[in-house]
Amino acid sequence: MSSDSASAAPGSSRLDSLTGLRFWAALAVVVYHLSRQAGELPWISDLAWYGRSGVTFFFVLSGFVLAWTYDGKTVPVVVFLWRRFARIWPLLAVSTVASVAVWHALGTDFSLRGVAATLGLVNAWVPERPYLVGGNPAAWSLSDEAWFYLLFPALPALPLMRSARGRTVVAVAACAASLGVWLSGALLSDSLLRVWALDYFPPTRTLQFVLGVAAGLAVKRGWRPPGGLRIFVAGVLAWHLLLIPWSHAVPDSLWYSPYSASQLLSAPLFALLVAAAAAADVERRRTFLAGPRMIRLGQWSFAWYLFHEIVLRALVGVFGKPADPLDTVGVWGATLGLSLALAAIAYHCVEHPLERLLRRHGPGGAARSPRTEHAGARKPGELQPSTPEHSSSQRRTTQKKSVQ
Repeated sequence: MSSDSASAAPGSSRLDSLTGLRFWAALAVVVYHLSRQAGELPWISDLAWYGRSGVTFFFVLSGFVLAWTYDGKTVPVVVFLWRRFARIWPLLAVSTVASVAVWHALGTDFSLRGVAATLGLVNAWVPERPYLVGGNPAAWSLSDEAWFYLLFPALPALPLMRSARGRTVVAVAACAASLGVWLSGALLSDSLLRVWALDYFPPTRTLQFVLGVAAGLAVKRGWRPPGGLRIFVAGVLAWHLLLIPWSHAVPDSLWYSPYSASQLLSAPLFALLVAAAAAADVERRRTFLAGPRMIRLGQWSFAWYLFHEIVLRALVGVFGKPADPLDTVGVWGATLGLSLALAAIAYHCVEHPLERLLRRHGPGGAARSPRTEHAGARKPGELQPSTPEHSSSQRRTTQKKSVQ
């Protein structure tokens, strides 16, 4: 998961609806873990049994937001990477310490190598459970994000990304490749290896990030999805409803179960959903996602994602797994309330202030003039502005803006 957010183009509102969407994606992941680790609740657990697809949403969203934010900007790569580090690593470190502390208090063994790999943002590259679980089981997705960040500076400048037709080719190829990856699961008889290769392995998930980049560039340059936001919200819900009878018919351990399909095949729907929400904000159409409360919840979503499983693990470890539906409701309620409150504290006391501190004192910080960052000829090791279908005057105007 990523904690990226973006502002809209000049003359339009911020992309607040994307912040609101982050909360719902995080909620899907939280309910997924509650259903599988604390016990099921009727209807809710059926719909969210494959809520881990929320991670796919965040990978698509990350590509979209970065493409939107940095399109046409000239930024040194070291500055870009430092800003990404400042965005995700402080909260990763704090949540990992909290996770290890809970394991230690419960008397549960954990891998120091896994903890080190988690803090080094490389744990998703190793197909072994001690590394994937690492210091914080939810943090594997940040290993994928770190890989995406390394790739991103080159993506917008690719020739295919410079035209509407080329971006369509990229999007179609990413979707087709995702289908091919899912079908390739039939070649892997080891279920644990298959889960790692299809669900954790960063190059596999790169397809979702690239799709988000293509969608972000397309919307930034004027493309609009063929339908309103509600249509794509309904499409995402319909997809997850379709997974319910599929899950009843096929065990998760089989390659053609909806477990991996829910994560690999949902990316096109999420890309259209994100594009529709962004388009609504750009065109100043009010959405249910852009209210002050939804924005606040969306801001807390990154911390919620990293801390909710720790809270759930602690509660189940102390009180045991619920034995009846009433106890299950109690554990669900306690986990949701405590983890969301902890996320709010973590956002305001750790994530946001430490990000600002690191950005201020790192490359491209307050000591560096924005004019210096953008003026003059481009240097090696800079994010290069691609060539959008804008007029030359629009490009000149874009390049004068400060990078957010």
